[in-house]
Amino acid sequence: MTIPQWALLAFAVWTLLFLFGTIGAYRWSRILTGRASISEWQADVHQGNDWYRRAMRAHMNCVENLAIFGAIVFCATTAGTDGRWFDLFAVAIIVARVFQTLVHVSVPAIECRSVGAVRALPHSSHGDACHGSIRGPFSDRSMTD
Repeated sequence: MTIPQWALLAFAVWTLLFLFGTIGAYRWSRILTGRASISEWQADVHQGNDWYRRAMRAHMNCVENLAIFGAIVFCATTAGTDGRWFDLFAVAIIVARVFQTLVHVSVPAIECRSVGAVRALPHSSHGDACHGSIRGPFSDRSMTD
């Protein structure tokens, strides 16, 4: 296998590990402790705390980009593209994907009206102050900055 093909495999493995380690752990912890039933989890329903919703979005972003990266690797491999730059590109994509996913799920939503929002929360009446909600992976309560 070529380095880009290994990178594609790493991307797929990362996507699955992230799914099992975040969304799967959250759902099964709630199901096994009796706080939720299996039938409660629906695709288009606003569920879970902020951390869980960030994990869902991060996972979907991985799934969406996996298909694109897979098409690029497939076409490049079929065309016989080989070289150091393409190998570096493939490795850089994996490193960037892991970093982006971890930041997405780790950093709480913050709104700064005077600077702009990374991910906006609903408007508040706190002037130009930045505020956010910090939630751990299995908590249902928030701590405010």
